[in-house]
Amino acid sequence: MRNASGDEYQRVDRTFAFIDLSGFTSFIDSEGDGAALDVLHAFKSSVRQIAAKKGVRIAKWLGDGAMLVGTEPERTIEVIIEIEGVIDMSGSPLKLRAGIAKGPVLLVEGEDHIGDAVNLASRLCDIAESHQVLAPASLVSSLLVNSEVEPVGDLEISGFSEPVPVVRLLPEGGLVDS
Repeated sequence: MRNASGDEYQRVDRTFAFIDLSGFTSFIDSEGDGAALDVLHAFKSSVRQIAAKKGVRIAKWLGDGAMLVGTEPERTIEVIIEIEGVIDMSGSPLKLRAGIAKGPVLLVEGEDHIGDAVNLASRLCDIAESHQVLAPASLVSSLLVNSEVEPVGDLEISGFSEPVPVVRLLPEGGLVDS
């Protein structure tokens, strides 16, 4: 693919995860800046540690959330499931919500990704409820480890012309406390 300047771009296959602390804005309002910053620092520390350990890149921080990029879907899913578990075990007053998607995208100027997979992961995070990790059913494979799948159904996703079959990814062993 070429842009108007004639520069050539190749699509690369990547897995994207958007994560967010559900209820952060309300938490700031009710508990104050200090408590919110404590929760945010613990969240960021967990994300950095787990992502680095598994080789998944934090592409950017988005306030009380982040965009992560992986080259292997299974590893990216493992990271998100592990982050959710660490946040739960820490007793955090806020729960994680996430959206994950995979597909070919353009890597622009070495740091930004453009394509349906990025948009779908972001939209899935937006519609996820507290304690939900949503992904398109097409992402699920027999190679998934340390997680289980619960069908959600075909969802109308903003920006996508057809409904998207969506699943909820759960830690190994099934349901988590909501």
